[in-house]
Amino acid sequence: MRFLCGSRQPVCLVTSSLTLLSAVILLTSCASTPPAKEGASPETAMKEIESSRQVREMNEKILMSNLSAKRTLQKDYRIGPEDLLEITVFEDEKLNKTVRVSTQGNVTLPLLGILKVKGLTGTELEKEIRDLLAEKYLRDPHVSIFIKEYRNQRISLMGAVAKAGVYDFSGQKMVLDLLAMAGGLRDDAGGLLFILRPQNPELPGKGRVSDDQKPQTFVVSLEDLLLKGDPNMNLPLVHGDVVNVPVAGKVFVGGEVRSPGGFSLTKRLTVSQAVALAGGVTTLANGSESKIFRYMGQDNHKEMIPINVYAIQKGEIEDPSVKENDIIFVPRSGAKVALSEFWDLLKGRIAGFPY
Repeated sequence: MRFLCGSRQPVCLVTSSLTLLSAVILLTSCASTPPAKEGASPETAMKEIESSRQVREMNEKILMSNLSAKRTLQKDYRIGPEDLLEITVFEDEKLNKTVRVSTQGNVTLPLLGILKVKGLTGTELEKEIRDLLAEKYLRDPHVSIFIKEYRNQRISLMGAVAKAGVYDFSGQKMVLDLLAMAGGLRDDAGGLLFILRPQNPELPGKGRVSDDQKPQTFVVSLEDLLLKGDPNMNLPLVHGDVVNVPVAGKVFVGGEVRSPGGFSLTKRLTVSQAVALAGGVTTLANGSESKIFRYMGQDNHKEMIPINVYAIQKGEIEDPSVKENDIIFVPRSGAKVALSEFWDLLKGRIAGFPY
């Protein structure tokens, strides 16, 4: 009996005296071990194998979470325009109503008139209606809110996932839900996931940008989420979120730099080199108060390392090396922002500077 171990390998001869078990073991050894990349060191090959094994384990967790019983997320869902609400008042059937939330986020109810419901959870709206009815009309009313239809939400997913793109869905979705919809992670996925939440266009604001309107960035450790099962990492997603899973071997630079983003860590990279790749600091930066956020990968520990970008660039202090998944953040200077806004005021306008 003859078995081929690869098309260019010599023929492996198995005599009839070998047992069937021996033949199976021989076949498995010929096919299961992937060939190492040409020119790759043993250390590099082992690292790639370990990384691929970890990604496979993460994808198994994603699949299991998607197949498990769906949790009831309505209690945490924030009501929005175009949602369809079924409102039940047990003491008086005439007050029961199914209403569509207007584009302004309002509903009109018997006795109560127009109510602002956008941004409330079902539980919060139940309490508000119950309190309003108890004030004038009913004694100890019991109110139930059921969301019959959710408005469409759109989330963008990019990076090292099987199916990147724009996803439309209804109802509340979490990070795990989105990863499952995208078919899991690619083998070259890094250990972090980033959620960019843009400025909220629905919130009114004139002049200075409020905290609710500023873009926000959330960092999710995929190891903590998928391998350790940390529920705090499974963040809820909202309409307009941009989710990015960068490939492994990157360092990230953000804050007051000209071109924030992720940069490949193909060789030894220092703080000043990483900042230079990001286009350098802006005129509003406070480089002396910069920080490196380092995810240690154990017990959810995250280290914050203070750095002085200006002193490093002047050669006054050592230029430290960065590690994979490090996040360098350059804050803005309050004094510089105040001066800039003063000049804007002289020009007849005040500009907001979102983080």
